[in-house]
Amino acid sequence: MQEAVKLTLWVMTGLLAVTTVFFNVYILLTSLWNYKQKKQWSPSETIIVALSLADVAHQLVCYFWMTMDEVDGNCYVNHTSYTVILLLIFSLKFTIMWDTSFLTFYYSTKLVNTPNHCYSQIQATILKHVTLAVLLIPLCGLATCMPMMVVFHHSNTTAGNQDCGVLIPDTRPGQIYEAVYLLLADVLPGVLMMKCCISISVHLAIHLRHMKQSTNGAHQPKLGSQMRVIKMSLSLVVVFIVFLVVDLYVQYKIAVNHENIIMLTFFFTSIYTSATAMVLIYGKKTFWKALIHEYNVCLDEYPCLSCLKVPEKKAQPSTPSKVKN
Repeated sequence: MQEAVKLTLWVMTGLLAVTTVFFNVYILLTSLWNYKQKKQWSPSETIIVALSLADVAHQLVCYFWMTMDEVDGNCYVNHTSYTVILLLIFSLKFTIMWDTSFLTFYYSTKLVNTPNHCYSQIQATILKHVTLAVLLIPLCGLATCMPMMVVFHHSNTTAGNQDCGVLIPDTRPGQIYEAVYLLLADVLPGVLMMKCCISISVHLAIHLRHMKQSTNGAHQPKLGSQMRVIKMSLSLVVVFIVFLVVDLYVQYKIAVNHENIIMLTFFFTSIYTSATAMVLIYGKKTFWKALIHEYNVCLDEYPCLSCLKVPEKKAQPSTPSKVKN
């Protein structure tokens, strides 16, 4: 990767970092405000807050590493410092992937009723300890990434590219560990999200068919608040799958061809965290309404921009049962 390309990625990642931090900090502040009013969080809010914290932390640490790599071109800083930062980045990425899949799993349990009693009991047990789960996920991520210190080798120069303190899986144990890490951090949460996506899609199809039959096709079926949750859940899965394909390809190039394109990984992860935050804001009605209101209030200060205002629609009553999201 040429220096011009690295500089371009650094600048573009910086722009994405602004959107990622802005949207996720907005989610955190809105959640804290809701907690101050209600004195409690729903399980989905707990997971969303944990996901937003992981997104912000990952983005800041990631961009800090990229900035150090740009400034310290001759690698004067001890490579151990770079390695520790990389471990934090990988563990935070693990946390983001599992928090996202956990959130999709939560919404699938609220939307879909399974006839399997044993599976229902497992779901109830997990959801009963949501706070414990979101605390264990980052600890598991850190524990999963620690072996990198042993099985990976430090390399400052690979395939014509120079980065400081990069960990390269250039040995057999390193490649095996790389495969295990990708399985745990990317593939398994992806499988869980695909399972939830299929369950939600089947539920949506059945629900629409029943509603159409009950109205004899005279009126278009309406799902009310459920549709917003369904759109959000399916959008999270789509964004995740796109990122998963890109990330696996980049990791393959690093592990097999020893091409040091780790900055490309950080760039695509920044796109993912930014897109995820926007999907969450749209999916949570309280977030979306508050954002639109604040946006319109800001435009009120500049009458010439009134044409850019977004209409604030009042929620219409819906016949289906609401999903607490």
